[in-house]
Amino acid sequence: MKSAAEIRILTTPQELSEAAAEEVVRDANEAVKARGRFTIALSGGSTPKNLFNLLATNARNALPWDRMYFFWGDERHVPPTDPDSNYRMADEVMLSKVPVPPGNVFRMAAENPDAARVAEDYEKTLRKFFQLTPGDVPQFDLILLGMGPDGHTASLFPGTAALQEKSRLVVSNWVEKLKTNRLSFTLPVLNGARCVAFLVSGTDKAGVLKTVLEENASGEQYPAKLVNPSAGKLIWFLDRAAASSLSK
Repeated sequence: MKSAAEIRILTTPQELSEAAAEEVVRDANEAVKARGRFTIALSGGSTPKNLFNLLATNARNALPWDRMYFFWGDERHVPPTDPDSNYRMADEVMLSKVPVPPGNVFRMAAENPDAARVAEDYEKTLRKFFQLTPGDVPQFDLILLGMGPDGHTASLFPGTAALQEKSRLVVSNWVEKLKTNRLSFTLPVLNGARCVAFLVSGTDKAGVLKTVLEENASGEQYPAKLVNPSAGKLIWFLDRAAASSLSK
């Protein structure tokens, strides 16, 4: 396993979500105390949906919502009303139910039919918010990620052009097997975070998780292997099913 990674194995998906919620609360309050704000990039999928629900209910009173700034690490090229929209899921489950100022929420304008323009505009949003100079990357306090059964993370799929991107912050990434563009943070942004947390659940992820964490496989084939923050911490939240093939 990567020496920098912390592996937390929980029994059930619910316990995984509870442990991840505790991490969000801890990171948020520490960031606000240290820097006056907390910046987080959300992911899509069923596992973070459970986390978002917990943050909006059980953890609601423990979070500094007015100092929290929400972004998305990847998005489908669909309008915000589409059932596949990562923004829509987070808004329905969490953001619409908590006292976060609307100006603290930065979604990708994925309703624009020009996916490349969507990526360019979101990169401009990041550069303005983080007041970046040319060549800099933002330092998010926390980036949430999932992992697909093929080893992809965010919308960085095996063998896609975005894996080679070194200078852009956000790209429109053509995914041949899906016949669509996906919008995604690039690896420099993921690896610039203070903390990256993977949430992985289910037996369908067990085999690829073992490859990513324990085997000397290509990051081009298993993009999740390429996420390892240069000056931050990396946490893998796993349920027992996802971790069932690990040797430790």
